[in-house]
Amino acid sequence: MLLEMREIQKSFPGVHALDDCRFELAAGEVHALVGENGAGKSTLMKVLTGVYQKDSGHIFIDGEEVHIENTRDAQALGISIIHQELNLMKDLTVAENIYIGRESMKGAFLNKNAQNQRAAMLLEKLNIKLSPLQIVGELSVAKQQMVEIAKALSYNNTRILIMDEPSAALTETEIEDLFRFIRQLKEKGVGIVYISHRMGELKQITDRITVMRDGQYINTVLTKDVTLDEIIQMMVGRVIYEQPKTHSNVAPDAPVVLECRGLCSKDVKNVSFQLKKGEILGFAGLMGAGRTETVRLLYGADKRDAGEIFVNGKKVPIKTPADAVKAGIGYLSEDRKRFGLCLQLSVAHNTALPSLDELSGAVAVNDKKVRAFSDVYKKRIAIKTPTVDTQVRTLSGGNMQKVVVAKWLLRNCDILIFDEPTRGIDVGAKNEIYKLMNQLAEEGKSLIMISSEMQELLRMSDRIVVMCEGEKTGEMLIQDATQEKIMSLAASRK
Repeated sequence: MLLEMREIQKSFPGVHALDDCRFELAAGEVHALVGENGAGKSTLMKVLTGVYQKDSGHIFIDGEEVHIENTRDAQALGISIIHQELNLMKDLTVAENIYIGRESMKGAFLNKNAQNQRAAMLLEKLNIKLSPLQIVGELSVAKQQMVEIAKALSYNNTRILIMDEPSAALTETEIEDLFRFIRQLKEKGVGIVYISHRMGELKQITDRITVMRDGQYINTVLTKDVTLDEIIQMMVGRVIYEQPKTHSNVAPDAPVVLECRGLCSKDVKNVSFQLKKGEILGFAGLMGAGRTETVRLLYGADKRDAGEIFVNGKKVPIKTPADAVKAGIGYLSEDRKRFGLCLQLSVAHNTALPSLDELSGAVAVNDKKVRAFSDVYKKRIAIKTPTVDTQVRTLSGGNMQKVVVAKWLLRNCDILIFDEPTRGIDVGAKNEIYKLMNQLAEEGKSLIMISSEMQELLRMSDRIVVMCEGEKTGEMLIQDATQEKIMSLAASRK
């Protein structure tokens, strides 16, 4: 056995994070590690990679016990990790990020040309279509994730590769490329720990699955011998069903609350669509299709070269996000930590941010009002936090997303844009977000949902708009939608 972890214990003040946990990995195996947020998956892997030191227990590599005190010890043993949260330096180039700390030198000086050539060869080998000279901060979340993957695979001695949500921001096509990388690594004898909330991926790429719940080991099973429903039930301790939507819940004569006509920019070409009251309008497409770019034009986050926007039949001059908010439009970004939340502030202050004008007195913000209103929405949408004074950074991904929803509900936005609403969220929390979105639609809110997960689009949407290379290539009611139809439109321009 390449790796064995036995009787691992880890506690933090007030929290028993890992309780008698175990895990094993064979050479050339893809072993999934699954569980809800807070189950202990990432903590167990941080123990393995030297980020945390175990309180007790044993770690064996090739049958020999090892002691991992820090990340350098782990790297020396051939252990690499692709983090769930992007761990990149946004102001540096792709090449500089890949080889940070291992730069190409010419004497005492940095040899940028040699380093860029190394990065270009690596990216080409991995079929990642990026330039080594691109600034990482200017890349999309999906492309930044590909840089993380390239960085992890750049270590020549990697024997154990931990992938923590590697596909969370990737499209179907990119996931196929990722799986191709994984199969190549398997052939070389690399053992891969695969952490993912996308249940469908497990059957495609893994050999075994270990389930954790509440910091404890639950079971290890052969992937071929277990159903996805059985895995989910082990993870959450209850049955969750995810069935596609069979028909639209919106009446044919429902009023149009939003209409975009001929939206244009350098990335978007003459896109028009309507959104009805109480509707969930899905946006499908491959990476670079222009979905996020389209809603950013609608929201005033990017400059519009042409096009008109109507809210409830009235033309609105949206030039900035503030204009969009005044028009009753809220935007939940795909990168909620970067664009949706102030992580050092409390749940209450994050919830109140768009509504400070209404929650302020003549001189200062009324903290009593902020807490009271935030507590109402904490209870309404079941944000799991001890109090509204808790810092947002301490919450799980699912509860962070709920805080972003809460701030737009407090602002009383009738149109909500959800960009990748469940990225990096576990299956139980996903179900809660889905219930919340359906509840909002039933209450008369209108939702635009961008998603790279086909099953999510088919489960949630009343109607689906498909885009390719900045153009709208099709539109269909959910009862007419299939994966094949969507992919056909997503891969072909008009």
